[in-house]
Amino acid sequence: MTLLTIDIGGTSIKYAIYEKELAELGSVDTPDNLDSFYQVLSDIVTTYKQKHHLSGVAISAPGAVNKQSGVIEGASALPYIHNFNIHKALEEIFELPVSIENDANCAALAEVKFGAAKGLNNVLFIVLGTGVGGSVVMDGKVHHGKHLFGGEFGFMLMDNEHSFSQLGTTVRMAERYNQRTNQQLDAIEIFELAFAGDEIAKEEMEVFTYNVAKGIFNLQYSFDPELIILGGGVSQADWLIPELEKQLRKIMDKIRIAPFMPELAICHYRNNANLIGAAADFIQTKEK
Repeated sequence: MTLLTIDIGGTSIKYAIYEKELAELGSVDTPDNLDSFYQVLSDIVTTYKQKHHLSGVAISAPGAVNKQSGVIEGASALPYIHNFNIHKALEEIFELPVSIENDANCAALAEVKFGAAKGLNNVLFIVLGTGVGGSVVMDGKVHHGKHLFGGEFGFMLMDNEHSFSQLGTTVRMAERYNQRTNQQLDAIEIFELAFAGDEIAKEEMEVFTYNVAKGIFNLQYSFDPELIILGGGVSQADWLIPELEKQLRKIMDKIRIAPFMPELAICHYRNNANLIGAAADFIQTKEK
């Protein structure tokens, strides 16, 4: 099976051929309107059709993808792709079978099928980005939920007023630090200051790591997955898992009935996860 796999992002559209691995990768700026969007994708498909016998087009997209209706619900940086049957429209334009899945779900599928969770069936994928997102994989398949909000971990309430997205991201950590110190530092600079002994940086890093650990603990004892995979830019920091495990031990000292630590892993696929996961979703979808 030869697939054209496409990752639709807010600023760029990435694409590649997928057989057993990615090849012939490329990218183009994301258009700002639907007609140009259709034209860009059609041009990509036409180019690859001339070189390959394509079995279909596998797409990773932002938003709440309703695989039954073919509609991308919710909202994203690309409002023009939402709230109509885009799946049907793309199949008509491409004259090929199409699959579409949410980008975080694609990243999770890439890890389950080929990456850090290969061979496992029940996995949570947490994306620590501008907000906190993720995916729930049960019995090897994405669990979308009644309202397509499966994996929207960022909505979790961490105290009486703050969500996981407010307390468990480096972006908000940097905002708090800069507000307290009247500076304009990014998260990497703040982490460096924390490890160097800056007290305010240490406090804000503690807020971040403790709340991520709290979210992980709550999710572990809600879903009891085999593994929790961490993604997002901060996931590549070599200190992250040791710091989270330190915070998890603090939590388990308070909740002594909890019998085991969550098992954590860093995502294996980074920039190409969505492309690989889109292909995995296409294969899984067409097998039904």
